[in-house]
Formats: sequence, structure tokens, C-alpha cells
Amino acid sequence: MAACAEQLADIDLQEENVPAAPHDPSNPFYDVARHGIVQVSGDDLFGRKQIVFSSCCLPPSHQLDHRRLLQFLKFTLDQYVEMDYILVYFHCGLRSSNKPSLKWLREAYGEFDRKYKKNLKALFVVHPTNFIRIVWNIFKPLISRKFGKKLKYVRYLEELREHLNYEQLFIPADVLRHDEELRAAQSGGPPPAARTPPPRPPLPTQQFGTFLHSIRERSGGALIPPVMAQTIHYLQLKGLRTEGLFRRSVQVQIIKDVQKLYNQGKPVNFDVYQNVHVPAVILKAFLRELPEPLLTFRVYNQVQEILGVESSLRVSRCKQVVEGLPETNGIVLKFLLGFLHRVSQEILFNKMSASNLACVFGVNLVWPRHGSISLSALTPINIFTEILIEHFPAVFGSVPDQPVPPQDSCAAAE
Repeated sequence: MAACAEQLADIDLQEENVPAAPHDPSNPFYDVARHGIVQVSGDDLFGRKQIVFSSCCLPPSHQLDHRRLLQFLKFTLDQYVEMDYILVYFHCGLRSSNKPSLKWLREAYGEFDRKYKKNLKALFVVHPTNFIRIVWNIFKPLISRKFGKKLKYVRYLEELREHLNYEQLFIPADVLRHDEELRAAQSGGPPPAARTPPPRPPLPTQQFGTFLHSIRERSGGALIPPVMAQTIHYLQLKGLRTEGLFRRSVQVQIIKDVQKLYNQGKPVNFDVYQNVHVPAVILKAFLRELPEPLLTFRVYNQVQEILGVESSLRVSRCKQVVEGLPETNGIVLKFLLGFLHRVSQEILFNKMSASNLACVFGVNLVWPRHGSISLSALTPINIFTEILIEHFPAVFGSVPDQPVPPQDSCAAAE
């Protein structure tokens, strides 16, 4: 009984710390959030949070307090600035009627101090116009050279595919229409960036971007995909006490090189990179590139409904959802969540609580079959994932297994 009461207390505390969903009238920034100007759209190809600002969602200036907009943007970023993130700015839809003043833009830049700029890895400006370039020239004396290098102009949406997780990106309908109009106006057909080559057939040893059952067949029937077995084994040995584990990105080329080795069936030795964040990013990338999320598409609506479940019953509800997964998915999920539970137990060293880990992994475990994850959908996803991590023994009916070296693993040096 005491253990049960303690568990319920934990859930009640968790409930108190959960921010209201953006479109919930109880949200302190409901007046701004309801317009959908700012959205968090999962992770990019390298594990960095994708945060979107859409100008077309800005109402006329007299209907929006731009000071409140700035506060809401900071409120949103505050949840992610401790990890690497990127910003995508859709310029389409900015008009004289809803355009913030230059004074406001200058104030906004001044308010985003080093805390916000340090982990910002890229700022994508989509469909730039002469106005953008003029503003950039005005502010150039105030902007550091290091920050200036993060700015990337994007002419067409298709160009984002090589940088972002395009399928999870929240793109307003007005932006999609504007992009089509720009392409139609081009003579001689769409620009080269729009001509995506046909997908290559998977390699016989393919690991990334393929289904769990296919990986199992290619791996001699192994229940745990080699990428997961090897990265988790390495991180258990050398990364559990690394501060900010799973919050940092690494060089794009390194990730591509490691993925190529796995897909070609070649050995991977993470000691070569002398960076524990490499296997951490590879683990997230593997989950993110599964054709169907580990929790499956079918579970997405059940996850979204977790907020409607009484707090004292949420652990039981999560257990029911997990028990309804296909056998392979359930085994792999238990392996992963057992590891994340152990990571959370080293919070004094790595600063990664169950809540922090849920913010990182939630969007990599479940997403809708069609469309992107909206900002309002993140709250139930994060709550569901946090319960799986925090209450692992109750949900999975066992304590996490001790680390066992993966078969044929070259990930960890002897």
C-alpha cells in the first residue's frame, strides 16, 4: 500500500508540473498560442528539435500584442534551449497589416541572449523576399559573425528535405500554396532541387529506414536491432553519467558515415569518434527513421487521450497500451525504456530526468500516420513517454535487465 501511495503521489506531482496544452484556454499564453504561429515539429534528421514560426498565422497587428508574442516565443524555447535545436521561419504571409515593427525586431533580437543562441544550430528562412534581405542588412552590425553563419535561405520547400525531418514538419496550407505558385512561375519546369531521385532499393544489410521485422530477418533472428543493441550497450558502459546525454548533436557527416557503415553491414567502433554523443544521436536517428514508429501508428490516438485519463489510473492505462503492441515492438520497447529508466536514475550526474528524456524521445517513439505533430499534441506524447520511463517496473512488470553485450557487436571496445 505504501508503494502504491508513493506511486500515486509521483503521478500527482507529474500532473502539477505539466504545462497546459497551447490551445487549452487555461494556458497562460492562450491568446497567442491559439493562432498557431509557433509550433514544435519533432526532431530533424540529426536529433535536433524543429521549431517553426509561420508568418501567415500572424493576425492583424491590432489583434495581437507583439510583446506577448515575444514572451510566448521565449516560453516555448525555454523548454528546448538546453538541447540543440533549429528554427524554421516561413516568411510567406507577412504583410503590412500583420508585420511587427523594426523596433520590435530589434528588441526581440536583444532579448534572445546567449542562452537561446548557444544551442541554435541553424535558422532556415523559407521563401525569403527583398524585405528579409533589407532587414538583414539593417541588423547586420548587431549580429555576431558566428550567429550569421547559422542563417540559411531556402527558396523552395523541397530543399528542406536534405536538412530536416520533412514529414514531421508543420507547414501551413498557405505556405504550401505559395510554394506551388513559385514553382509554377518558373519557366522550364521546377528547379533541380525539386527533382527528387527515385528511392534506392534497400541493401541486403540495411538497418536504417526499414521495418523491424526486416531488420530481424537480416540479423539472424535477433530480437533487438543491432543498432539499438550496440548503441545502448556502449552508452550503458560509457555514457550514463554524461551531462546532457541525448541533448547534443554531432557533425552531420559523422552521422552519415556511421549510418552508411551499419547499412553496409560493416563493424562500427564508437571509440574511434571519442564522443559519447555519437551513439546517442545514432540511437535517436534509428528510431526516427523507422517507417512505422516503435509504438505503432495505431497507438497514436490512445497516447493523445492520456490527458483525459484520471492521473491515478495513467500508469495502468499505459500498461494496457504497451501490452497491446505487436510482440516484436513490445520486446524492443521494453529494452529501450529499461535503458532510459537507468539513465534517469543517474540524474545527479547527467541532469536527465524522466521528463527531460521524454521531451527528447517522445516524438521518436510515436507520430501520426499522416501530417506532422502539432505543438498541442506534444504534451500528451511527453506525458505518456515520461510515465513509461519513470514507472518502468510497473508498466513492464519487471526491473530493467542488466546490460548484456550484444552479439557480434563491435560498438564497444574490449
